[in-house]
Amino acid sequence: MTRTSRSPVPRTPGEMLAMARAFLERKQIEEARLEAELLVAHALATDRLGLFMQLDRPLDGADVDAARDLLVRRGRREPVAYITGRREFYGRSFEVGPGVLIPRSETELLVDLARERCPDPAGRRAADLGCGSGCIAVTLALELPGLVVGAFDSSEEALACTRRNAECLGAELTLTGGDGLAGLEAAVVADGPFDLLLSNPPYVRPEERGSLAPEVRDYEPDEALFAPAGDPDRWVRELVVRARSLVCFGGVVLVELGVGQGPRAVALAAEAGLGATLHRDLAGIERVLEVEVEQPSP
Repeated sequence: MTRTSRSPVPRTPGEMLAMARAFLERKQIEEARLEAELLVAHALATDRLGLFMQLDRPLDGADVDAARDLLVRRGRREPVAYITGRREFYGRSFEVGPGVLIPRSETELLVDLARERCPDPAGRRAADLGCGSGCIAVTLALELPGLVVGAFDSSEEALACTRRNAECLGAELTLTGGDGLAGLEAAVVADGPFDLLLSNPPYVRPEERGSLAPEVRDYEPDEALFAPAGDPDRWVRELVVRARSLVCFGGVVLVELGVGQGPRAVALAAEAGLGATLHRDLAGIERVLEVEVEQPSP
């Protein structure tokens, strides 16, 4: 968003907001109105409510330059969450940044199901494999008081982000780095199996890269997005095969799935002798695989 002789300087936040929305619409940003509000509010060091309470106040040059800089970055398709450093999940604001997957609203279904399956959380144990920003693990700890939550990730950057979010939001977690599956197995050896095992693993096929939005394809970490080449179901298989050794009898495994992955995930569970249920998100997509760990029949 460059300043030219034909580009008037906004005098108020209201004028800046109108210009921002028009700019984002020209860049074909789908949610131009919402994103304009988020970016202008961030530039003015306030939130959306605060922005609307000061639409007519005078702007100074520093405010205008700050808003323009943010809009230029968005015009290059950098995700809003990375620009502002925040993303809402389950009604709470989480820190995010490059190197950490941006939380999605559909992932909230994992938390919904965990809450339903664990009505009496005191003393029970849950694990979040591939915790990223910590949105799942932190939310579980806050929504289910008394639940003992462990967050596992191979990325030190992700674990650091999870730690900051847990501290900021007042959630108590244990964090484990290195190989996530090995960390889970070590935790089971030390403290026994989990009651809940949740994961939002990478499930996008590498050949689908070209179909992704540039915000995702060009900015979010490949290791959090893409399944191993030639084996898109690897992480579902790993979790299902290990389910009985990681989760106690009567416990559940909840795994987020990609579009069209559901039938293959159910088949993998059946091969392991486990029953499975698919849960649809608000868009009607089979989004979560639920596997209940039952004692094998004699």
